Amino acid sequence: MNACVLMVQGCTSDAGKSTLVAALCRWLHRRGVRVAPFKPQNMALNAAVTADGGEIGRAQAVQAQACGLAPRTDFNPVLLKPSSDKGAQVILHGRAIGQMDAVGYHDYKRVAKAAVLASHQRLVEAFDAVVVEGAGSPAEINLRANDIANMGYAEAVDCPVVLIADIDRGGVFAHLVGTLALLSESERARVQGFVINRFRGDIALLQPGLDWLERETGKPVLGVLPWLHGLHLEAEDALPREHADKPGAGLRVVVPALPRISNHTDFDALRAHPQVDLRFLGPGEAFPPCDLVVLPGSKATRADLGWLRAQGWDAAIARHLRYGGKLIGICGGLQMLGRAVHDPHGIEGEAGSSEALGWLDLETTLQPDKQLREASGHLSIEGVEVHGYEIHCGSSEGPALARPLAILSDGRGDGALSDDGRILGTYLHGLFDTPGALAALLRWAGLQDARPLDMAALREAALDRLADAVEAHLDTARLSALLVGAPCEA
Repeated sequence: MNACVLMVQGCTSDAGKSTLVAALCRWLHRRGVRVAPFKPQNMALNAAVTADGGEIGRAQAVQAQACGLAPRTDFNPVLLKPSSDKGAQVILHGRAIGQMDAVGYHDYKRVAKAAVLASHQRLVEAFDAVVVEGAGSPAEINLRANDIANMGYAEAVDCPVVLIADIDRGGVFAHLVGTLALLSESERARVQGFVINRFRGDIALLQPGLDWLERETGKPVLGVLPWLHGLHLEAEDALPREHADKPGAGLRVVVPALPRISNHTDFDALRAHPQVDLRFLGPGEAFPPCDLVVLPGSKATRADLGWLRAQGWDAAIARHLRYGGKLIGICGGLQMLGRAVHDPHGIEGEAGSSEALGWLDLETTLQPDKQLREASGHLSIEGVEVHGYEIHCGSSEGPALARPLAILSDGRGDGALSDDGRILGTYLHGLFDTPGALAALLRWAGLQDARPLDMAALREAALDRLADAVEAHLDTARLSALLVGAPCEA
């Protein structure tokens, strides 16, 4: 018997679709349902390496964890990784197939839709339930033709839809009613109810609005999810909205928020650590005093390197180093630390070369074939164990690599540690997620009493909190009824 399928669509980007899908997945998993996540098409620069050697959106990897599963490419068959305002790398079933602009991708959607439906079929044959995440909003009428991300997919597979809206943005009732108004008649009929997200306050004050919404639309409100503070879950793409001041923190960390920053989830462990005050530095902001600067990954290393210089931050980082500060570069950040970045094939933009920052004696050449693999080994700092993953199309060479940051289990060296010990670079994403490695790197950066922090345990606790919220605040009887099929019934 094929799985029952339920799709979550949002009135806006960042309405809470990824979180609600993860919550429903963990709720069903705890009830013994064999459930899988699915996102037909994702546009994101946060990616994860899958068990079958591909890459998918990071949010789908978290949703897989909620289901008790290892990530696989069928969970996100189409991934778009923007490299400019008009172009993106297209990844199909975990493999990059090239760069496309918006017009080119629109023409390619016939192929992408076939990939989506093939993955859908494999999942519904293998699981009891599939919880699907839409992308952006189904009311983006300019994108309706050949849609595979929202209602186009839902209509193709004939599944019910739950619509979620973020009350913290304001105008939540306008979002919900306006979204319905822009749908076709058959699409409106497919929407089976609403979820309101990120509510703070007395629910009694919201109740008249909920009653009006149900009368006006004839559709039920399935529940109101509260704002869950301190929820340690990886974001799909958007940088964290808030910076939590930590007056007693012993280590100040600054991460430049590059225009094409990728895998900023690398910094979740630092953000969560009680002894670390981490700030993402935005355009036009003055570089604050800090102990550690981390250059993040980038989907357009040469362009982001030019942008960093235009902000004057190269000079600020040089000053930081002169005063004894520490510096880390991750993936694209490692490439920026070298002497030059070459892109002879135009992988990330116009073909050519760029002078890099020159703090490590290495050069990087971007190659058409992307490196995708999970990696484990030991850091040269304190010899502690480290686990992570590689997603890069750059190959780096130079004397600096003779002193690697880590020796991996397959015998390869990773990254570099400068002769003076104050600069390090790595291709490992997830560098801070291993508790012992995190503590060792914090001590290297100057936090002598650094304590370990277990991000995997925090994510598990967050997923359980989400499932608890489903049980406490959503109409689980109606949700079970939408998930038609014996394994999904209450």
